[in-house]
Amino acid sequence: MNGLSFSEICCLFCCPPCPSKIAAKLAFLPPEPTYSVTTHEDGNFSLHLTERAEWQFSQNELDNIEVFKTKSKQGNNICCMYVKTSPSARFTLLFSHGNAVDLGQMSSFYIGLGQRINCNILSYDYSGYGESSGSPSEGNLYADIEAAWQAARLKYNLSPESIVLYGQSIGTVPTIDLASKFECAAVILHSPLTSGMRVAFPDTKRTWCCDAFPSIEKVSKIVSPVLVIHGTEDEVIDFSHGLAIYERCPRKVDPLWVEGAGHNDVELYGQYLERLKKFLQQEIVN
Repeated sequence: MNGLSFSEICCLFCCPPCPSKIAAKLAFLPPEPTYSVTTHEDGNFSLHLTERAEWQFSQNELDNIEVFKTKSKQGNNICCMYVKTSPSARFTLLFSHGNAVDLGQMSSFYIGLGQRINCNILSYDYSGYGESSGSPSEGNLYADIEAAWQAARLKYNLSPESIVLYGQSIGTVPTIDLASKFECAAVILHSPLTSGMRVAFPDTKRTWCCDAFPSIEKVSKIVSPVLVIHGTEDEVIDFSHGLAIYERCPRKVDPLWVEGAGHNDVELYGQYLERLKKFLQQEIVN
């Protein structure tokens, strides 16, 4: 695609340009919920997974998953999942998942990942996903992760030095936004995007006022150590996005470029877990 003028880009989306509409067109695909949450009289919640969640573990592991809801600054009730895999874990990952999945579908992955890297995992569903109320938008995305961050701090008394922010795909957008405002133990950016416009129009060289998800403009404000992971054959978010994000990080560590990996299979490569373990166990200095 040849380079587009500013007016041509605006006409493609809306007039006047509206970042939230661009975001909706490019990013949000909430699936049919794969879980439900029951509220009990004592204020606690219980998790029920459907067959579509494809749960891979026993009831014992399921019992180690705690669900709760917290309200965002936008007024939405955000469903959160706390996966306790290791009582002695040094770190908890605040995990922002990718698009077109919800907490039910991610639950087995969280159990397996937490066990293998010796971390607990706190995750949440974006507004309009799973059991979270509201509708997806860029503004809600930022409010959603901040609500989860505050829950980690207040509900579980986790210090910033024990929280690692992990964002995957669209989840790197709220992760970068939060990390640019709060210092934490570290940040992991898995298949990050530089901005919405650059995904839709690869020839875009600058950040326009109508651009959604302008992560490339925020990443330089992150003061925590950052590990960038990207597949070299990513068919959804081009590898060039990971390179650009990596170059802007002030405290970057050696990245993980997974040769031959696409957008949805990086986790299947052996070096993925090896790199995470090295980062978490050797490279993070509080």
